[in-house]
Amino acid sequence: MYIIIVGAGDIGTPLIDIATRSGNEVVVIEREDQRASKISSEYDCLVLNTDATAKPSLIDAGIDRADALISTTNRDATNIMVCLLATELAVPSVVSVVHTPQHMAIFERIGVNTIENPQRLIAESLYREVKRPTIVDYMRIGERAEVFEIDVSPGAPIADRTLREAGDNGLLGDAVLIVAIERDGEGEPITPRGDTRIRSGDRVTVYSETGATSEVTDVFGHDDDHASMGLGSNPEEIYNDFNDV
Repeated sequence: MYIIIVGAGDIGTPLIDIATRSGNEVVVIEREDQRASKISSEYDCLVLNTDATAKPSLIDAGIDRADALISTTNRDATNIMVCLLATELAVPSVVSVVHTPQHMAIFERIGVNTIENPQRLIAESLYREVKRPTIVDYMRIGERAEVFEIDVSPGAPIADRTLREAGDNGLLGDAVLIVAIERDGEGEPITPRGDTRIRSGDRVTVYSETGATSEVTDVFGHDDDHASMGLGSNPEEIYNDFNDV
């Protein structure tokens, strides 16, 4: 792929590393002299030390043959201008970081794929690690729903029950689905059916419309997680602290 990356800061630099290592043809546009020089000396890519909000800069970067443009600067106004120009110049895929949630709608209106404020995502991930340490991995879907992985503890209410039994006993409501099971000795993940029995030690992938709440995680034997941390339920607090560092 031919990729134009705008910005070589904390977000852009790792992206440049990944894109170049993956064998893509990469052009970087970085306005700050020192950053541009550093990227030019460390990565196999073309670096333009110029202003990406000027159309001639994008033309010099070969935007007419670009497969994608990714804008990673720390200013939403700059990212919006760059993305507007990229869409005007018919780049097939335009992606941008968005730092202020209120600006998401602007990017959506101009047809740009977005990545939410990375600092907030990091803060929420850190919060999740301390609030729900037994959750192995998770992904948010929409405002509340989540898909997450969790291990089944010995003595968990769902252990040694089939999914049908768990449903009949009210352990799994209509808003919760177990979509995959990883089990020692099984080469591939198990696709669960109604007669599939959950065992202690299984790692299950769960979809919950209400997220990984304590009511859901308790079913898998982790009722002590939420009782011991003494943390607020809103990750905004940690995000604000993180942003002030």
